[in-house]
Amino acid sequence: MRRLPRAALLPLPLALLVAAGAPEAPVSAPRSLVWGPGLRAGVVLPVRYFYLQAVNSAGQNLTRSPPGQTLFKVVIKSLSPKELVRIHVPKPLDRNDGTFLMRYRMYETVSEGLKIEVLYGDEHVDQSPYILQGPVYHEYCECPEGDPQAWQKTLSCPAKEPQIAKDFASFPSINLLQMLHEVPKRFGDERGAIVHYTILNNRIYRRSLGKYTDFKMFSDEILLSLARKVLLPDIEFYINLGDWPLEHRHVNETPGPLPIISWCGSVDSRDIILPTYDITHSTLEAMRGVTNDLLSIQGNTGPSWINKTEKAFFRGRDSREERLQLVQLSKENPHLLDAGITGYFFFQEKEKELGKAKLTGFFDFFKYKYQVNVDGTVAAYRYPYLMLGDSLVLKQDSTYYEHFYMALTPWKHYVPIKRNLSDLLEKVKWAKENDGEAKKIAKEGQLAARELLQPHRLFCYYYGVLQLSSNVHFRNTRSASPANPKYVMGWSSFLSQMITRPCASASGKDLPEKSCKSARIDTPASASDGLNASLQTEAGLRWTQSRRLTWTGRAR
Repeated sequence: MRRLPRAALLPLPLALLVAAGAPEAPVSAPRSLVWGPGLRAGVVLPVRYFYLQAVNSAGQNLTRSPPGQTLFKVVIKSLSPKELVRIHVPKPLDRNDGTFLMRYRMYETVSEGLKIEVLYGDEHVDQSPYILQGPVYHEYCECPEGDPQAWQKTLSCPAKEPQIAKDFASFPSINLLQMLHEVPKRFGDERGAIVHYTILNNRIYRRSLGKYTDFKMFSDEILLSLARKVLLPDIEFYINLGDWPLEHRHVNETPGPLPIISWCGSVDSRDIILPTYDITHSTLEAMRGVTNDLLSIQGNTGPSWINKTEKAFFRGRDSREERLQLVQLSKENPHLLDAGITGYFFFQEKEKELGKAKLTGFFDFFKYKYQVNVDGTVAAYRYPYLMLGDSLVLKQDSTYYEHFYMALTPWKHYVPIKRNLSDLLEKVKWAKENDGEAKKIAKEGQLAARELLQPHRLFCYYYGVLQLSSNVHFRNTRSASPANPKYVMGWSSFLSQMITRPCASASGKDLPEKSCKSARIDTPASASDGLNASLQTEAGLRWTQSRRLTWTGRAR
């Protein structure tokens, strides 16, 4: 005889109570907890944020949302009534697990400081009100901290990032002349997507190599943002703006690999990895130019686990053949998988056979219990957002990776699937038959992503790459032969001799030498809109003619 679920054996009202879970005790404002970087004046971010854990009168953390509309709210004011500032404070984001995410974006600097009131109804929560002694800078204040170690400490930057350490293991030292000579030759042709950056005295200069460098707007904006916050090391480096990592030389080869910085890595390349332009841009434009970012996604994770549709879900472009296989599997197994291609470019001939799916808002993805993550041209940049949801991620085995993958473990943070998707349906069936374990993995993955993908940690990561790269450069200059004075004088002096004053018209076109005048960029907007200044190096390097670099901005 088939056994009925326990809830089915109980009287109806009690059965409903068991299915829904016992009601949470009322929230206690004094016992609830508030913490996070947005409560520290020195943590300057595009959007400041902090967290709240709802606690009941018995001192127990709530594990799901309090019933009804949330009574939590945040009020932020200047400490001085004479300072009128614009601060956007949206409603708290309910993360559906008893915690809330509070955000605010400042549009002016506050000299005296801020008063942050966190309320539950009319009652103060935890240690509210919180006082942030001024000055409290906004995102576009060019107010860099002169002590990088103090800045890192204020942001609670991790002491080590495993991916950064792994990437730089291929570069115990960097031969500057080799890098400057070979990178343009190997990767800077017409089809190239390389940008050469120089940072000197916290000023950022660049020149584009190749035809496909429009995405420099993304690398520009994060470097400018960093330079407004902290004094950056003096350094030269190359960023690859293309999809694929570039450097495939092995460490023991002669010549060895070149230090190319990319947004995506692969197991057969030696590129140094940064957070992708996607999550970087969404962090800079959160609560303004984008709707999907690392914070907003946390308050839009769809229905609770028990109310999600028990299917695997996928929507995306046709940027990899396995995505087409997904659609075919979906047609054959609609009870397990809902997959569709929303745009055809690479396999246009397949549209008639497979059909074209309507666009689905990303937040609606989380109506489904299981999310299929399949590579695009490289790693699928949706993956961090999927991990921040509360669905179980079924991740395709891949040779590509982003900056945070090393911290994730299969079967703990996600369920792995084979690259050819041959075990996808089997894994979906497993998840349906092992609902408790699937839910646990989904939650572990979400908690890991919440920790790894905090916006302030992206700034820490970017600075960590620049700092370590600068240290490698400096070691190389110190150990160079005295016969080459430019390598012995130290990194800052060397760069100073390489770079002269700006020399360009306001339109960005190069001017004759006799027309050269100094120019500077005062606002991030002008830096993004076009080339307002350029730099010309001295003809001190025998192997090259004069180079032109664009001055993308300066922190004052």
